[in-house]
Amino acid sequence: MKQIQLKAMAKINLGLDVIGKRPDGYHDLRMIMQTIRLFDTVTLSSTRSEGVRIKTNLRYLPTDGSNHAYQAAQMLVEEFGIGGGVFIELQKRIPVAAGLAGGSSDAAAVLVGMNRLFELGLSEQELRERGVRIGADVPYCIMRGTALAEGIGDRLTRLPNIPDCHIVIAKPDIRVSTKYVYTHLTLDENTVHPQIDAQIEAIRQGDLRRMCALCSNVLENVTVPAHSEIADLKSEMLEDGALVSMMSGSGPTVFGIFDDEDKAGKMYEKLRKKQDGTQVYLARPYFPAC
Repeated sequence: MKQIQLKAMAKINLGLDVIGKRPDGYHDLRMIMQTIRLFDTVTLSSTRSEGVRIKTNLRYLPTDGSNHAYQAAQMLVEEFGIGGGVFIELQKRIPVAAGLAGGSSDAAAVLVGMNRLFELGLSEQELRERGVRIGADVPYCIMRGTALAEGIGDRLTRLPNIPDCHIVIAKPDIRVSTKYVYTHLTLDENTVHPQIDAQIEAIRQGDLRRMCALCSNVLENVTVPAHSEIADLKSEMLEDGALVSMMSGSGPTVFGIFDDEDKAGKMYEKLRKKQDGTQVYLARPYFPAC
């Protein structure tokens, strides 16, 4: 039995703009994505028995064909006629349904891991082309780092690393439907769109404060009015020294970026002590070696 273990890392959106709706029902997006050092652990083992099996530390997480990690493994098993099967163990730490791409990152890790475990010889681009069949965020989760994502999120341009910083992640104890958010999003002449190009220039200049000042997520126009907890978290982080506090993806997770480790640590401890069901994490950006 061969085995491989990988880290499936979460992402946040430093900027998220919706350009419009496509004929196929999806939306055209422009987003600046950033991988953070908050991760699930994905262990893959080859097995003699055929098929894909998944075990996870979360009882409520599906382990059948509705799980993105399962779909990723099954795709490659069928395409390459892999003899035997694969056992996947997911140790989840990234909050589920949080706007942090946890499921997409798990699927990305499975694609990368299967490629190595069974020596399939696929390039990163070939893995990304397969990943988009599972979910729009999967190609980015294969690439990781700092990137501009366009289209449905699958057209990727690598950007320079953002300046190092400290990131507080807080997911309130609420659920947000991505479908609801996009269905109720209004785009008209009054919509204030994020300045994605200006933010990219700030990143290229290594200007953390300017980058943070330009952080914006157009989906907050729907999610924040529906959930006051998100607005409360944002305000609290800003009051306690965050350079910016913003919702990631369609929510409900809120992140705060700090340039001071002590302030970030105090914010983390303060939110943890609330015991209101909010999941709180302290992270830093992940910078790929390449």
